[in-house]
Amino acid sequence: MAPVESQPESYGVLTRAPATKVGIIFNRHAHRNIGQAQSLPDTTDAVDWTFPHTEQDLREALARFADREIDVLVVDGGDGTIRDVLSIAPAYFRDRLPKLAIIPSGKTNALALDLGIPINWSLHNALGAIAAGRTKQRSPIEVRHAAAATPHLRGFLFGAGAFVEATAIAQGVHGLGGFRGVAVGLSLAAAIAQTVFGKSDNRWRRGLNVGVALDGGIQIERKFYIILGSTLKRLPLGLRPFGRERAGLKLLGVDAPPRHILATLPALLAGSEARWLERFGYHRCTTDGIRLTFDSDFVLDGETYPGGDVILTRGESLDFVVP
Repeated sequence: MAPVESQPESYGVLTRAPATKVGIIFNRHAHRNIGQAQSLPDTTDAVDWTFPHTEQDLREALARFADREIDVLVVDGGDGTIRDVLSIAPAYFRDRLPKLAIIPSGKTNALALDLGIPINWSLHNALGAIAAGRTKQRSPIEVRHAAAATPHLRGFLFGAGAFVEATAIAQGVHGLGGFRGVAVGLSLAAAIAQTVFGKSDNRWRRGLNVGVALDGGIQIERKFYIILGSTLKRLPLGLRPFGRERAGLKLLGVDAPPRHILATLPALLAGSEARWLERFGYHRCTTDGIRLTFDSDFVLDGETYPGGDVILTRGESLDFVVP
């Protein structure tokens, strides 16, 4: 793309701070900022940007950004794009990732919500915030199969069991035009209906046999209706399945079949830490690492991956630019 003659206001923010080098990843399927991207000039000392079409494109862009020693990596996209970038980037930024700035142009945008980034935040807003220097820290979940030496995935919301089915429903809602809280709410309602009114042997209720090994040495094996894990402090719609707001790798496991789900769900999602939830088979913990063994798929930030012998750990803290 040839450089435009006049520089847009968003690019002007960078030229006023020439010491800051920025690399921008645009998701070609994202809903906003296409026009702003097209108005950016070609690569300069201050800014480099790309619309990767394939994983190889993304790898080449991140390698180029690392060679240029960028200060801030801007990601225009949703949670899935952020997952892809964070999963690949450490191979090129070997010491530490640069600061990250998120432009929430995906479907759910859970990370942006947790960071307090407005849903209408633009490229110009993000570049202005880079100059202001405000940041928050979050640690991703690092996922690796036990046979692997290093993590191959990094994201913020992990799920297995019924969560895989609920995610499939959410993707269908997205296809019909439902985004953000709408998709989350409709998916949750559909999952509850399938669980409550389905037969005892349906795939929602019969559960997933999982071996669990925690860092502290605790080991169990049982059927779980759902397993959730997240390092986010806040979730969409104000849901608090992990209890009170806090940092760390938080986990929820619900025994299968779920007991008294209509009675317990409001308290669970509101963050209640009443002891009776544990008695009814709703288990929570916070840990730095957990090993799960199961023969089904799992979901990380909206994408489905094959399970097996999987290790989840709390990753290194990352700096995110915020308003």
